[in-house]
Amino acid sequence: MQLIFMDHNYLMNMDNITSFPTYTLMEPRDSKSYRHIYFTCFLVLYIMILLVNTWVSVVIVLKKALHEPMYIFLCNLCVNDIYGAAGFYPKFLHDLMLDSYVIPSYMCAFKAFVIYTSVMCDCTTITVMAYDRHVAICQPLDYHTKLNKFSCSVLLGFCWILPFVYMIILLVLSNRLKLCKYHINKLYCDNWSMVKLSCESNVINNIYGYFVISFYSCLTVFVILSYIKLIIACKASLECRRKFWQTCVPHMLTVMNYVVAVFFDAMYTRYGSSNVSENLQNFLALEMLIVPPLVNPVIYGLKLQEVRKRILKSFVNIRRQ
Repeated sequence: MQLIFMDHNYLMNMDNITSFPTYTLMEPRDSKSYRHIYFTCFLVLYIMILLVNTWVSVVIVLKKALHEPMYIFLCNLCVNDIYGAAGFYPKFLHDLMLDSYVIPSYMCAFKAFVIYTSVMCDCTTITVMAYDRHVAICQPLDYHTKLNKFSCSVLLGFCWILPFVYMIILLVLSNRLKLCKYHINKLYCDNWSMVKLSCESNVINNIYGYFVISFYSCLTVFVILSYIKLIIACKASLECRRKFWQTCVPHMLTVMNYVVAVFFDAMYTRYGSSNVSENLQNFLALEMLIVPPLVNPVIYGLKLQEVRKRILKSFVNIRRQ
């Protein structure tokens, strides 16, 4: 009997060790009445994001004429958008289908990791693309020397490794905090929302968060300054102006789209007021996950002549089959 009692206590202790707290997420407004409409809309959005990003990526990979740094970085941007969308849409669609908005803490941390490494990778990729355009227009004779296979590999590594390192540190700092609340007032998980559930001091998390935000703000400033310099440089040459309007305008639209989306998300997550309407809250939260991954490949597909030409050609070939 004593042995059985000890075994029972051991199993209870094991259960306590392996159990994880469960968070509740914000329910979409009138979800019980309109969840099927929400499900259909977000499913269509997810399919469109997968379709347009996959199509641009496959065209770039299969067409040797597009195996240039600019298009390789564009392919990286599309692949990253597919990766980031996977951190939100499947879980959200699952919640809408079951009308259940709960998530274990470890899965919440994983979702936050995927979404925000994708956001940061978007920023680093946009920065690398700005550098590529700067060299191509301002230093065309050195372009293939400065952006060879090795340097492109290093830049792609920079796009992915840095966000992963930053987010791993963020989640480790968050995991050490003891929870006293379990509701995330957002449609998906993010690191700062999880930090705010703690009843302990989050000063270290806050300082590190500001450091990450400052670093990516500096990258954004670098991109903006590089384009100001490009605009000034392009005044002197008709060929430079033509190249700028052909290749840089879509990139500038992507930068503006990205900056607006991330700025709203970061500001509302940290300083958002409870007086803000729920519809506006959801818009600010979802704009970052809907607009950039859907608009970026469309902008590049329409504006970059080589990509547009190859995409239309592949579309015609599919229709003929």
